[in-house]
Amino acid sequence: MATALYRLGKWASHHARIVVAVWLVLLAAVSSAAMGLGPQLTTKISIPGTDFERVSRELKTQIPQAAGGSGTVVFSTDGAPFTAAQKQAVADASTRWTKVAGVTSARDPFVTQATIDGSAAQLAEAQAKLDAGTKQLAGAPAQLAAAQAQLDAAQAKLDAGRAQLAPAQAKIAAAEKQIAALTAAGQSAAARAAAAQLAPAKAQVAAGTAQLDAAAAQLDQGRKTLATKKAEYDAGVARLAAAKTQLEVGKRQAALVSGMRVVSADQTVAVSQVGFATDVQSITKQTRDDVIAIGRSLSSAGLHVDFGNELFFDLTSIIGPSEITGVVVAALVLLIALGSLIAAGLPLLMAITGVGVGIGSAMAYSHFSEMNSVTPALGLMIGLAVGIDYSLFIVNRHRTQLLAGVENHESIGRATGTSGNAVTFAGLTVIVALAALGVTGIQFLGLMGNVAAVTVALAVLVAITLTPALLGALGHRILSRRAWRQAGIDPTAAHVPQEGATAIVDHEAQGSARWGRFVTGHPWLGAAVGLVVLGILAIPAASLRLGLPDGGSEPKDSSAYRAYHLVADKFGPGVNGPIVAVAHLARPATGADAVEVLSVAERLKAVPGVDRVVPIGTSTDSTIAAYQLLSAYGPADERTVDTVKAIREAAPQVAADTGASVEITGMTVANIDISAKLADALPRYLAIVVGLSLLILLLVFRSVVVPLLATLGFLLSLAAAFGCAVAVYQWGWLASLFGISQPAPLLSFLPTILIGVLFGLAMDYQMFLVTGMREAHRHGQEARAAVLTGYRHGARVVTAAAIIMVSVFAGFIFAHLTMIRPIGFGLAMGVALDAFLVRMTVTPAVMTLLGERAWWLPKWLDRVLPDVDVEGVKLLEALDRGTLGR
Repeated sequence: MATALYRLGKWASHHARIVVAVWLVLLAAVSSAAMGLGPQLTTKISIPGTDFERVSRELKTQIPQAAGGSGTVVFSTDGAPFTAAQKQAVADASTRWTKVAGVTSARDPFVTQATIDGSAAQLAEAQAKLDAGTKQLAGAPAQLAAAQAQLDAAQAKLDAGRAQLAPAQAKIAAAEKQIAALTAAGQSAAARAAAAQLAPAKAQVAAGTAQLDAAAAQLDQGRKTLATKKAEYDAGVARLAAAKTQLEVGKRQAALVSGMRVVSADQTVAVSQVGFATDVQSITKQTRDDVIAIGRSLSSAGLHVDFGNELFFDLTSIIGPSEITGVVVAALVLLIALGSLIAAGLPLLMAITGVGVGIGSAMAYSHFSEMNSVTPALGLMIGLAVGIDYSLFIVNRHRTQLLAGVENHESIGRATGTSGNAVTFAGLTVIVALAALGVTGIQFLGLMGNVAAVTVALAVLVAITLTPALLGALGHRILSRRAWRQAGIDPTAAHVPQEGATAIVDHEAQGSARWGRFVTGHPWLGAAVGLVVLGILAIPAASLRLGLPDGGSEPKDSSAYRAYHLVADKFGPGVNGPIVAVAHLARPATGADAVEVLSVAERLKAVPGVDRVVPIGTSTDSTIAAYQLLSAYGPADERTVDTVKAIREAAPQVAADTGASVEITGMTVANIDISAKLADALPRYLAIVVGLSLLILLLVFRSVVVPLLATLGFLLSLAAAFGCAVAVYQWGWLASLFGISQPAPLLSFLPTILIGVLFGLAMDYQMFLVTGMREAHRHGQEARAAVLTGYRHGARVVTAAAIIMVSVFAGFIFAHLTMIRPIGFGLAMGVALDAFLVRMTVTPAVMTLLGERAWWLPKWLDRVLPDVDVEGVKLLEALDRGTLGR
């Protein structure tokens, strides 16, 4: 590869216009694509296939009104209670919000609070009515019984009267038969006499019968009246039972939200939720801007309006002043190291070109595939750092060769074939490590790694093509006149070796190797100090907790921070991170069966750590119910993790008690589950990276010991970087210095990113330092002397490269994207610790102690391994022998 790169670099130096034109066209093309398609970034972090994702999708299908996103809006005064005018202004704003495209609801907190406060009075009124009704109906059974007794007595009297009248009616009937017989016998006179005699008795019986019929009619009417009263009583009992059930349901509902407030007790803060048709990560920028603009308009009413971080979040830019500051510091380091504005500007220009193409491509791709906002920022961070370093290595080698009297184009070819070869291998380690993020099985992390890997690949391509092209165009101007004068060389004839040139170069190298001489002269002390410092810094890593940032992590002067703390202080920390529960009921919750919804809620409220449970909707077939659970703790609190675990552990008992199966989702649950998933994937990824490290270094250094030493050093610097990040961001040490508003768990994917990036960069420094040691050893130097020789020739450029890396990464510590800050800090600390403690202190010290044993390699393995010639030694030997065309 060294030979191919030599020819590529030399060709590029002779055809600078073609190479520059190609890169300019490529940069213009991706920039146009990015602007034309429009980047679509999101803060959403999801892992398809997880339980919370599945439950969330079901919620969107079954109860869409409960699945849409919501944004927190906090209204506050200067300390005085809300005035009537201010309350009206909030009501008007709520109405205006509902008319914004994408908004489905906006609650007036004062109306909601009045409803909550009025529930106690309503329950008391309902209880009073129930008591009065109960009292009113209390005497009804006795009255009905008395009326029934009267009716029974009247019936008995009627029956007795009919019984008394029956003999007379029988006699009359018998007499009438005799009269009829007499009439039939022709004894009319006798029949008339008998009829006259019977008439008084018959009249008397008729009168008695009429009296009895009247009594019977009266008795029937009494029965009807009694039946009506009994029906009225039964209806009253039914109404009373329904009212009692309703009252009991009301009491249970009130118990669930007991103490709940949306307007603070002192009437100075109110909180509302603006509901959206989609999740908050998918809300359009126009919708966000409209909602925020309406809120800000309330300042004229003397109100302060703050928004949760889900609303007040700007993704339109991935670079800000702090990031630019890091690049400026890197430029100053380059200027000091190279002593020339042209030489210092070249690596910067190369890095910007590579990053421009890489990030432009990523932004264009985001139009077709959802991309987390951290993804391009990470690519930018890594692309700038490695882009500067890779170009710097080639430029530095070229400058050294020019001062040694090598002709310009020949020097460019040699620099590309040697340092460019090392850059290519170093870049491959970073690319493979970043691309390996895909093996974690986490989609967004794999995409993040791929974007960063592509950016690094472009940085390598720029370094081995565009850098040689521009070096060819610049000619001897890559060195300042002062440098030429100090070397005693005429730049117009720089290809002719000049006396003193080599001495100047060696003098510069010797001046940068004082620490190397100290370390190799006192190897036990150097190794001990380095290991002790790394061990102490790594101690906090044992307390590592993973999570995702919430509003409490935003800058103290931000709207999101104020909203978060106003809500936590006035309404409880759990309000900032509600948990959503979804229950599949044993039967449809209609009518009286709606009590089942409350039964599930009551069981959930009994779970330790759950403060309140509010039913928020049911499916159209009433078989699925959704609930909002408020933890007693904030979303980033470790105890909230325990609460989520307790809810899941309680689910089987809830099912046994109510027949309802319960699962949970929501942003708080998602953050916890994503962090757990990433933590589970971390050991597997680390094992892959360590295995890769051993394999690559075995090929490069053809030694068993050096790869083991390099890998152990990487693990030490990684642990120390974790420890520093935990101490600062999780424990809150030096919080004010780093602008940390509130200590919180580390970003869930920070460890994975740190492993991938630091591995690649650690191997970069390992190659650029230890390859020099190996080269010196191959040329016959004794092992311990070769350590210092290799250190002397690589320390200066590695020091500059490390300072540049740290500067660029440190620029992201105060980035406007909160999620980026701990990544920038971790990478800056990791690079500093790995470069200066591991690679430039512990490694040379241990290799000095090991001596020849550091280069031990079994003969059978030596025969099997291919010789990658990363130092380009064979290339230089071929050039010196004249066996390779120049």
